[in-house]
Amino acid sequence: MVPQNRHDGKQPDTMIKDFRALLDNTEDTTHRAAIYIGTREFINHKSHNTTYILDDQLHAIELCIYPGIKDQVEVLEGECLSQVCRCTGSQSWRGGDRRNDWVWVKQHPGRCYGALNGHLPWQLQRLFKLKL
Repeated sequence: MVPQNRHDGKQPDTMIKDFRALLDNTEDTTHRAAIYIGTREFINHKSHNTTYILDDQLHAIELCIYPGIKDQVEVLEGECLSQVCRCTGSQSWRGGDRRNDWVWVKQHPGRCYGALNGHLPWQLQRLFKLKL
């Protein structure tokens, strides 16, 4: 199957092969900044290497985009439940509208006070894995 050309000038998700293409194909500037800053912070936080990654290096990193992910989430009283989160980006889901699920994001490590326990709702924009 050949990727379809889009009328908005953006590439289909299957054609996005590196981080620069992902940023270029993210229409909303706020989402683009969140993806860029969040990815940079994640790499710097998880990296055991003290070398700072340059923008050119980050933009050239290969990636794979996924339409969904199966994850274990903690529910009441410490029980774990398996859940599938879908994120089609700008692509349609089964011939209908696009599907970008909402998830709970923990803002601070450890136990927090309040009804949300330090969590905020966030809509998935893209699920991707970098090939470092």
